[in-house]
Amino acid sequence: MPLQAQLRQGVTPSKLALALALGLVVGVVPVLGVSTAVCALLATALRLNQPAIQVANYVAYPLQLLLIIPTFQAGARIFGRPPITFDFARLQAELDADTLGTVGRYLADVLRALAVWGALAPLVFGLLYLLLRALLSRLPLPRTEGPGPTGAPGGPGLD
Repeated sequence: MPLQAQLRQGVTPSKLALALALGLVVGVVPVLGVSTAVCALLATALRLNQPAIQVANYVAYPLQLLLIIPTFQAGARIFGRPPITFDFARLQAELDADTLGTVGRYLADVLRALAVWGALAPLVFGLLYLLLRALLSRLPLPRTEGPGPTGAPGGPGLD
């Protein structure tokens, strides 16, 4: 069963900590609407527990909303640009009138915000991973990967 395989995949303390830490860090990326797809790709590529990474991603959503404006402002400050004024009604009107033009106008601001996130993400990820791995190692979880859904080995663990 594919669903059962997804639920059982990547449940060692290290793999689960990796999935949760990645989900939380990617979940606060300062671009709305991309974190779910990025988490799905990471979970697939790294053979992590898909439900765990997505739950962490969704838990991070309120934090993403709280951090998006400060991240954009930090990007402007760090790169010597004027502070960004956020007028959501104006932004919505611009998007309605000319979606591609609006995206082009704000692309540099988005890239600066991504640079701030990208500079902080590895540090936050590392701290979260170490903390979560220490906490999860106390739970009765398997210490090694079991067979995959087709009986093939589950792959090397991070333990």
